[in-house]
Amino acid sequence: MRQAPPQLLERRLRAGDFLTDMMRALSFLSRIPVHDIFFENEHRTMGESARAFPAAGLLIALPSALVAALLAHFHADALLTAAITLAIATLMTGALHEDGLADTADGFGGGRDKHRALEIMKDSRIGTYGAIALTLSFLVRTAAIAALIREASPLAIFVALLATACLSRGLMVWHWQALSPARDGGVAVSAGQPGERERNTALIFGLGIAILFGLPFLQLVPLGLALIAACVATHLFNRFCLRKIEGHTGDTIGATQQITEIVMLAGLALIA
Repeated sequence: MRQAPPQLLERRLRAGDFLTDMMRALSFLSRIPVHDIFFENEHRTMGESARAFPAAGLLIALPSALVAALLAHFHADALLTAAITLAIATLMTGALHEDGLADTADGFGGGRDKHRALEIMKDSRIGTYGAIALTLSFLVRTAAIAALIREASPLAIFVALLATACLSRGLMVWHWQALSPARDGGVAVSAGQPGERERNTALIFGLGIAILFGLPFLQLVPLGLALIAACVATHLFNRFCLRKIEGHTGDTIGATQQITEIVMLAGLALIA
């Protein structure tokens, strides 16, 4: 039997590795069941698999984006459609990112120093700052999605939700890689930290897919400004985390996803 050229075999291996990383990332970021076959080779850490976070974000957002587009097509109430869309998206992740946002808000709001902030963030109970952050997150995102439903086509809504999910997961990797761990233990430490290659791959994929999907259906200026705003928000949040706790935690990684999703959706809704 004729063997495939070495270049083709190498491309197949790389594609297989990326698929494995994507499925591992999907399991890490959501409640979607993933077959055990993707976890048989344990030589790669989740930090290395983080390059596929944006691809996993596409799969996670697909059900809610489809429902939003379908309901918009049949002219369902915009506010109710937005609420259902967020409910499905939250079920898909098990409120993983929302939990990170709430813990981060509690720690940063109630902690006077690094030690106290990290202590509060580790507490599973939700405080005033966390409750306010969650309320604002759902309110702003619901209002933004409802505004998009009123102004954009069902296909544009579908694309906007996928692009936001993809880019926000890529920006999580930037935050994770840019800062050192704020504590010795925790999920982020045990998962291993992404390197520059993983960060670059995640950012290129996240931005590339957002632009590729968005340009045919969304106006150039709103899309460009929303993408820039999400990146600026990540940079500012990175600096804020560095000042407050001198690094990142699993909670701040999740909070990055929430913050950038809020900023991008709000940007698209305000400028569209």
